[in-house]
Amino acid sequence: MNRDNQQERLTTAVLSEIPSHVGWYLSGFSDGEGSFNISFRKKADYKISWQPVLSFNVSQRDITVLQMMKQYFQCGIIKRRKDGLYSFDVTTPKVLEEIIVPFFHKYPLFSENKMKNFLIFEKAVQLMVEKRHLAQKGLIELIDLRELINEGKGRKRKYTKANMLLESPETIR
Repeated sequence: MNRDNQQERLTTAVLSEIPSHVGWYLSGFSDGEGSFNISFRKKADYKISWQPVLSFNVSQRDITVLQMMKQYFQCGIIKRRKDGLYSFDVTTPKVLEEIIVPFFHKYPLFSENKMKNFLIFEKAVQLMVEKRHLAQKGLIELIDLRELINEGKGRKRKYTKANMLLESPETIR
């Protein structure tokens, strides 16, 4: 059996266990409270000096819906943040590709901005699953996707594209 068939069966199994009304509820909840993120951590021991981190997360004071997400998606973690909120997080690129992305294709987000962010995030997931981020060209493509996601007020970037490229040992000349 090839890997694509295994992946399709896993995705189908997880998604088929989500009742339609629950799927739409979780999608709507994510539309209002969820976030798709692309971030980077400086790592001296990495060849390209940067560890990209993709995350789908939802934060709430009440843990109930987050527990539903963990149960139905069969992935992710729930943690308590320093500010007292709980957060459901999925960060593994393969799991994002196999569970989260297909879920939002089956139960699309309604808001234009959140859908835009999801589509950018989906490209980043594919890039990382294909391991293209391990080369300078792919890293730059991922940085460019990060620049497009979650645009607007309140967006904070610890590292700018310019200083990331300057600090990379394989800087393009």
